[in-house]
Amino acid sequence: MKPVKAIFDIGKTNKKFLLFDNNYKVVFEKEKNFNEAEDDDGFACENIKALKEWITTSLRKIISDSDYPISQLNFSTYGATLVYLDEKGNRVAPIYNYLKPVDKSYFDEFYEKYEGEEEFCRKTASPPLGMLNSSLQIYWLQNEKPEYWDKTKYILHFPQYLSYLFTREIVSEYTSIGCHTGMWNFDKMKYHSWLKEEGIKLPKPIGNRESFKVEIGGQKIDVGIGIHDSSASLVPFFEAADEPFILISSGTWAINLNPFNDNNLTTEQLQNDCLCYLSVNQKQVMASRLFLGHIHEVNTKLLSQHFNKPEDRYKNIESDGKRIDKIFESSKLIFFKQGIPENYKLDQSKLDEFQNYRHAYHQLMFELCYFEVEQIKRIMQSNRNIQKLFIAGGFVHNKLFTDYLHRFFPDMEIETSELKNSTALGAAMVLDM
Repeated sequence: MKPVKAIFDIGKTNKKFLLFDNNYKVVFEKEKNFNEAEDDDGFACENIKALKEWITTSLRKIISDSDYPISQLNFSTYGATLVYLDEKGNRVAPIYNYLKPVDKSYFDEFYEKYEGEEEFCRKTASPPLGMLNSSLQIYWLQNEKPEYWDKTKYILHFPQYLSYLFTREIVSEYTSIGCHTGMWNFDKMKYHSWLKEEGIKLPKPIGNRESFKVEIGGQKIDVGIGIHDSSASLVPFFEAADEPFILISSGTWAINLNPFNDNNLTTEQLQNDCLCYLSVNQKQVMASRLFLGHIHEVNTKLLSQHFNKPEDRYKNIESDGKRIDKIFESSKLIFFKQGIPENYKLDQSKLDEFQNYRHAYHQLMFELCYFEVEQIKRIMQSNRNIQKLFIAGGFVHNKLFTDYLHRFFPDMEIETSELKNSTALGAAMVLDM
């Protein structure tokens, strides 16, 4: 048997284990979901104990079966998640959820100390997102959890922690640092000085192509250092595209990525959840975000309850062209007339206006696409003509989503990517770049 590349693709909800052959074809795939654990405050967090056990068991089972000799191993995970280790390399705190509620004013003193919120956010290309700015998680831990902070020797982003479980190497890399962390100074393209001033030492970042040879189950395997999922999803498109493009990487979040806009972020962009990532080539990628998958999940449940339908009813909704035309022509926001609220729930008083679930779902998807298109337009560069839009991830399978996007962008070439598992594929490809 020819050797394969093993990838663990760890999403917020879905966890996948995939094997790719040398042509990047998936030869094995396994998916797992875990019930969330609770942190020490009782808030939902990653079930790291179950995840570690699943990763270790899955990998060793493949190795012992010997059908697939593994040559390379890598990890892609969601971002904004840190792991704190003591001097012996043991984890000292829960894997705190980036959705953990912390009042925005909590960080006012921090911003005031470092040039003010607007300038700090501009330099770090990171909108003020509370715990979604992973550097502010460090600030929070320092102040709120001294019993953990006093034991902390090393801080790793989530992809590097999973790699560390096998390599025991303390490393950092650009894609995890450059995703709304508030750690990276995009003006100087290095760590922001506030980290040093606060006595926080992070590992020097290295390139995603780096790997460490480790013996696992009797096999010598090149283990990658991990990669942030949104940046990983870009890799296959960089390799395949011959013209500038924007990528919608869809899932729990819709991350809209424009690798061809090198302008500085404006205040208006920062105020509307735009940011910059770092690519595997350490170049700026302008991005905007919408909590699309989460908003969709919250509101399809409301539709199901109201119309007494199964929660997955939307999966069987066929796209009705005439209804789409009618809704698009009116372009009327009904559910989110005042914008998307903090609880992400649509205006339930409006559900009685719809005859059935199908009609309401067509309206819901129009409104979600409306806000998604706003975010895409925010990262377009006025003097650069981009005519191609790729859609990857879970919403590739949502025909209403793609049909509405065609209405909003009639002059653009819109492709739903045939690349399945683009995030995992990127994590595999980067090892060979």
